[in-house]
Amino acid sequence: MRDSQYHAIIVGGGLVGASLALALSRAGKRVALLEPRPAQCNELEQGWDARIYAVSPANRRFLEGMGAWPGMERIGIIAAMDVCGDAGGRIEFSARDADADALAWIVENRWLQAALWRQLADSEVDCIGDCQAQSLSTTASEARLVLDDGRLLSAELLVGADGANSWVRGQLGLAASVKPYGQSGVVANFTCEKPHGQVARQWFTGDSILAWLPMAGNRISMVWSTSDPQSLLELPPEALADKVAAAGGHQLGAFATLTAAAAFPLRLVQPEAVVAERVALVGDAAHTVHPLAGQGVNLGFQDAAQLAALLQAAPDCGDWMLLRRYQRQRREAVTTMQIGCDSLYRLFHAKLPGLPWLRNTGLSLTNCCSPLKRRFARQAIGY
Repeated sequence: MRDSQYHAIIVGGGLVGASLALALSRAGKRVALLEPRPAQCNELEQGWDARIYAVSPANRRFLEGMGAWPGMERIGIIAAMDVCGDAGGRIEFSARDADADALAWIVENRWLQAALWRQLADSEVDCIGDCQAQSLSTTASEARLVLDDGRLLSAELLVGADGANSWVRGQLGLAASVKPYGQSGVVANFTCEKPHGQVARQWFTGDSILAWLPMAGNRISMVWSTSDPQSLLELPPEALADKVAAAGGHQLGAFATLTAAAAFPLRLVQPEAVVAERVALVGDAAHTVHPLAGQGVNLGFQDAAQLAALLQAAPDCGDWMLLRRYQRQRREAVTTMQIGCDSLYRLFHAKLPGLPWLRNTGLSLTNCCSPLKRRFARQAIGY
């Protein structure tokens, strides 16, 4: 027996799934959002979240348009970038190079989640958090989702927003190329002795990539992509702070650890397709990228924004031609970012003779070329 019918069912209520559910609801669509672990909106100011995101201007506008942008008191600003190679190369660019106020804003995961879920609570979205999906099937006219409590949901469209290990993608039998980088991204937050000046700093060391991202106040968030995460995870807080400060040449003075270090494996995921009969994939279910450019969540938000725009006036949200259009619209941006990040990663990890000189000279020459710097800056903010 069919219990509920929707225009769209979204499996996964993380940042991308929640933003898509809210955008479709605001467009007048009947939406169900399946998320067994809804975001918690209380005690947000207790401590700091080690998971942070650099949100681009375009995606800030997307979230602000739905009233889902957090308050500014906990948000950092990236006004400039300072990137150093492993043999003296360097490039610096700023928001001014792109005629913008900021390259990105640094926001903690839980504050973004809370802002979205507060809006969802006041929306018409049916948030289902007391059960999980059990099986998925599609016909030419609808997608059907059976929950583990026996309920049957149907919709014109089902969206998989359930992460890199997507259950939806597996149910569809969509093959995905998965290429491990052999590294983990280690994250932690620190207070710093000297002001960061709203500058994001990054170092390519030859065997790892270290980034310091400016948070609110005298704080930074670290992302250290390394093949030896345990050497960082096992350090006591004081030793970790000293090691991270030293790795950046003590540019911001002494550090003190705010959050314990955590690690996540890095891999490139490229599904053979991101649409199927009555189904679309968004966010990490549709693609992952190396975090060296900080663009993973931005690609996901743009998936949500563009899919919602396509479906806004659609009489049938699962129309095959619309889904194919979504796939075509997103392919160039996603592929360009994946290839760019993967190529940069491989360039700075290759051990060929003479290559360190070549790549560092390239960085420094680019730093002297204003048109190229403006192009980098505009790409960084999503133009």
